[in-house]
Amino acid sequence: MKSFNICLLLSFISVSSLFAQETDTIPIDTIPIETKGLEIKLKRSPLPVRVGTLTFKPIRIAPVVVDEKVNYWKTATQIGIDVNQGAFSKNWRAGGVNSLAVGGMLNYKTAYSKESYSFTSEVRLEYGKVKNKDQLQKKTRDRIFWDNKGGLQLSKSWYFFGSVTFESQFDRGYFYYRDPKQNNEEKADLISKFMAPGYLTESIGFEYKPVPYFSTRIGTGTAKQTFMLDTAVINLARNPGNFGLRPPKDGRPAQTFRNELAFQVTSTFGEKQIFTNVFLYARYNMFIPYDRPLAHVDHRLDVTLKSKINKFMNVTINGVGLFDKDSDPEVQASQNLSLGFGFTFPR
Repeated sequence: MKSFNICLLLSFISVSSLFAQETDTIPIDTIPIETKGLEIKLKRSPLPVRVGTLTFKPIRIAPVVVDEKVNYWKTATQIGIDVNQGAFSKNWRAGGVNSLAVGGMLNYKTAYSKESYSFTSEVRLEYGKVKNKDQLQKKTRDRIFWDNKGGLQLSKSWYFFGSVTFESQFDRGYFYYRDPKQNNEEKADLISKFMAPGYLTESIGFEYKPVPYFSTRIGTGTAKQTFMLDTAVINLARNPGNFGLRPPKDGRPAQTFRNELAFQVTSTFGEKQIFTNVFLYARYNMFIPYDRPLAHVDHRLDVTLKSKINKFMNVTINGVGLFDKDSDPEVQASQNLSLGFGFTFPR
């Protein structure tokens, strides 16, 4: 038994020496690294290495879906409100009259553009009234304008277009005068109202649009309808032209509808900043009837100049020049200057 233990001990020492001799070593050269570099050498282990097969199981990853849609529509809405008020005491020696003026406007524009197709709809609504002491209420502005245009792009700057435009007013319009037979009291005669008259214009042709904010339509085929839905506004003494409609005569009723074919040119300068915080909008329309002399060509120019004081306050001046022999043989003009609040969506 003693000899067996001695033999077992000797065997253990032999095996330990064998493993000690086969231990991996890392020789490091003492030569400076800057000149020779660091060399590392590993001795292969004599122990058997078991080689196995690695099995990879694919993992399905759900694709990430981005729920985004392309919006081909662009919209813009402008709302403006202005108030003007003045008051004087009875002993105000500089003179003056108490007054209150209120006005508002709403401009809405939506545009669709995809590939070579486009559509634009623009609505411009304006209304304002003024009341001076001891005088009748009077309108300062009153307009309904709705323009719709579809286009097909032919080249970089030219389009084929078709448009429909509606124009009228909200409130009744009066001719004001003083009656000397009634102590010079102020009187008013009705001369217009909603859809008396009203205008509907259809046009097809070509449009030149070199930049996004300016365009000119050349309507080679244009039709214009004039409506007079209430003949009570017919007043030949105050409006001899009767908006181009035939008045009642020789037992014939008044004409309430008229259709004209014409050549039309419309140029629009969109609301664009021309100076710091100063924006300009202008629209010119020329209407040339095919069945009448050139003396009956109609012209209308609308100009709006707006200056932003701050984020919500604007100073706006509007001007309209109109030459239409069916309404008056002379050039008609109107102008309005206002200070008020303005909001634009989206901002």
